[in-house]
Amino acid sequence: MKISVVTPRGELYNEEVDYVVVTSKMNGEFAIMKNHIPIISTIDTGYVKIVRGEKELYTVVLNGVVEFQSNICNVIAQEAHVGMNKVSAMEHLNTVREERIRENKRRNVDFALAEKELKKSVKDSKAGNL
Repeated sequence: MKISVVTPRGELYNEEVDYVVVTSKMNGEFAIMKNHIPIISTIDTGYVKIVRGEKELYTVVLNGVVEFQSNICNVIAQEAHVGMNKVSAMEHLNTVREERIRENKRRNVDFALAEKELKKSVKDSKAGNL
């Protein structure tokens, strides 16, 4: 079977695997193996354990959907990260989220400063005055 993990930033993982285990706070835990019946489930905050032979990878998922049909498992997530274990995947995802929050704060400050400068320029040019 094949699994694909996708976020708005692009594809994180796309490989042939033996099976996956989906864990979600809301829906509990279930495994999907080759020739499983079609299934769709949400993942609020959870993990997808990807197993191929002796190798296990974990994908931490925030706000996602897992869909399985015709031996293809698609995981579509708002945010996700693949790691060697649950802890490292979650730590990396938290680091990335913190960086994005800092970047958004910087952008908001830059926008506010540009807006203030624009208002001052409009006022100084007496635009709109007859």
